[in-house]
Amino acid sequence: MTYVTFVILHPPSSLSHAHAALILIGHGSTMNPDSSAPTHLHADEIRRRGLFCEVACCFWKEEPNMREVYEMVESDVIYIVPNFISEGYFCQQVLPRELRVEGPITHRDGKTIHYCDPVGIHPNMTRLLLQRADEVAPGVPRDQTSLIIVGHGTNLNENSRKVIEDQVSLISNGGYGFAEVVDAYMEEAPFVADWAKMTSAPNVVVVPFFIADGLHSFQDIPVLLGMREETGAALSELGVFHQNPHQLQGRLLYYSGAIGTEPLMADVILDQVHDFDAKHGIQNIGSKVSPRLNDQLIAWLELGRNVIGEIAIARSEKGSFVLRHVADQARTDLIPYHGSVEARELARYDDSGKFRPLHSAPTLKHGWELHLGSLDELRLALDFFYPAAVGSASRLEKSSLSATPLRELLGRQTGMYRFTNTISDDHAFSMVAKTCASKNCLRRILWPLTPEQPLPTDESKAQTGAIPLLCLEACPHIVSAARKVAKEAFEAKEAARIASQSV
Repeated sequence: MTYVTFVILHPPSSLSHAHAALILIGHGSTMNPDSSAPTHLHADEIRRRGLFCEVACCFWKEEPNMREVYEMVESDVIYIVPNFISEGYFCQQVLPRELRVEGPITHRDGKTIHYCDPVGIHPNMTRLLLQRADEVAPGVPRDQTSLIIVGHGTNLNENSRKVIEDQVSLISNGGYGFAEVVDAYMEEAPFVADWAKMTSAPNVVVVPFFIADGLHSFQDIPVLLGMREETGAALSELGVFHQNPHQLQGRLLYYSGAIGTEPLMADVILDQVHDFDAKHGIQNIGSKVSPRLNDQLIAWLELGRNVIGEIAIARSEKGSFVLRHVADQARTDLIPYHGSVEARELARYDDSGKFRPLHSAPTLKHGWELHLGSLDELRLALDFFYPAAVGSASRLEKSSLSATPLRELLGRQTGMYRFTNTISDDHAFSMVAKTCASKNCLRRILWPLTPEQPLPTDESKAQTGAIPLLCLEACPHIVSAARKVAKEAFEAKEAARIASQSV
């Protein structure tokens, strides 16, 4: 029997929010770009459709962060959609805290912020799962196939597991024809490593219920399934996905990419916005905010302020722009690129091809020139190169910019980072000086240690006549460094205590 999966989409006219901004939130990574890639691609697709006045992304472990993303949008109405699988720990605790939202609807600083449900719990995820299963094993009869939906597994929040159990129940009881449908997890029972014991059909399709083909879905789970003997390279390094099928334990195993990489996830994101409006009785009424930051950019360029970080901006008489590395302005052998999205790709890697998790590191690759046809493209490109830099610099000139003290940031940390705020003042000063040195980051720090304790100013980061790169809140690199210092101090103290007791 042949099964056909349909994805029902809302009419584009019902989804138009031309007066509003859309912000997508992903997890991100400081190790490789695979974690954030799907979120960026879905944002690109929604931006292409022109349904929102502005579309931006932010991340938990990557730039831009959830505090500075507000400097990237100007609309008075903002929709935030977490590109997360479950409504668990992150979506219920971490994201609201970092985004400073107080519930589904928050009014702050003259803006109305709508905090939507995460994409993973939307009903249309079932259709995407079925579609992905059919795509990965084309022509394989469902009645001879076991479907395994794999999650991470955690004891932090029961909802993290519930979303997968719900999908298993919906597909099992929905008459979709699979021999069996089971859930499995990386870190709790039933374990994905026991897949052969949980299934009986000759064909097994495994779909990771993850947002991205990152460390877990592309590298860890294949080892647990027996597809590989050890963790391999990242998808961004290999450029190709695993080849199917795999002959394992007398069965044919088909392994899918993470469900969040499905292109139709862009429609699920829009469905969450549509459902939010319906649930809260919101009418799409409002006027588009004029892009004040565009005017600010033109004013800076007319004053000769045409450098930002390692980028030089050239403007033509026809209103187009060309961006180059500041060290490449005299070169005639530059490779041409076109469009603002190319800025994101150019910013991702240094000259050696190494991933740049910190956009403001002085390691921007050389040898290119980026052609942009409009002021809107210029501003978007600059936000890809240096997230929130234009908005932050503009607000600094208006004296309306605020920064987060380091102690406040460290005090918000939970989980493995909850001890970071035990770092001493002296250790904090030296850790910041080392981590944020000019050789590591071009941003000028605006945040103090506490409201009463400013940090020493690094005058080497002052660029006279340039658009400044400003740091409003310490980045994940500082949080990680603080954890390391705090842990070392704790271990040294414990060692000294044990030594004194043995005397």
